[in-house]
Amino acid sequence: MSSNGSHAQRRTMFIQTATTPNQDALKFIPSMEILPVGSRAIEFVNGREAHSSPLARKLFTVDGVRSVMFGSDFITVEKDPYLSWSVLKPEVFSILTEFLSSGAKIILEETTMNEDTMPMEGDSEVVSMIKELIDTRIRPAIQEDGGDVEYRGLTDEGVVKLKLRGACRTCDSSSVTLKNGIEAMLMHYVDGVTGIEQVLDPEEEISAKEFEKFEQKLKKEKGHVPASGGKGYDDSPRL
Repeated sequence: MSSNGSHAQRRTMFIQTATTPNQDALKFIPSMEILPVGSRAIEFVNGREAHSSPLARKLFTVDGVRSVMFGSDFITVEKDPYLSWSVLKPEVFSILTEFLSSGAKIILEETTMNEDTMPMEGDSEVVSMIKELIDTRIRPAIQEDGGDVEYRGLTDEGVVKLKLRGACRTCDSSSVTLKNGIEAMLMHYVDGVTGIEQVLDPEEEISAKEFEKFEQKLKKEKGHVPASGGKGYDDSPRL
């Protein structure tokens, strides 16, 4: 039996996986703490953002990895929808096992608490109740699915603005998650809440619009010959 500490740790490293509502996101659960309990989940949506995390940078070297999120005891990896987990999963496992067994720091900067739900001077009773529900009931449930939620404000009309992150951000069922789950809970427990609204960052709005245009173009072209002789889609080979 080897007495080398790093070898013992490497041998006992055990990583489970769990599916999420998003088929393109997988939750990896190692037998160790990833971030201090109570810390805010940290998400990177591209390699350039991952400068503060050596582990996230390594994961982004795998072709097809779209985003990485760290929670207190899990890591959510989202892949390109056109690639299979059977190809990516072994590579991700290898990187996680090697890095986590090494004892290297996952995040180089200090992690922060959940600033979005911290009590603020001037918070109304309604806002305080919303924040408490997000922290105690909603966020833990969403993190179970490998995602997170961020409070972005309350309108005068009683609409709660929320930002979905991680696996839930690009999940097809994200709108269902918001409407059927979170909205129902907030409206049940907090008088004055009339609904919820999903907030997109500017770059996400642009991506969503571009993807919608692309989908419309595909639908238009599928099985149809353009009526505008010559100005439509031309699939003839080009030299």
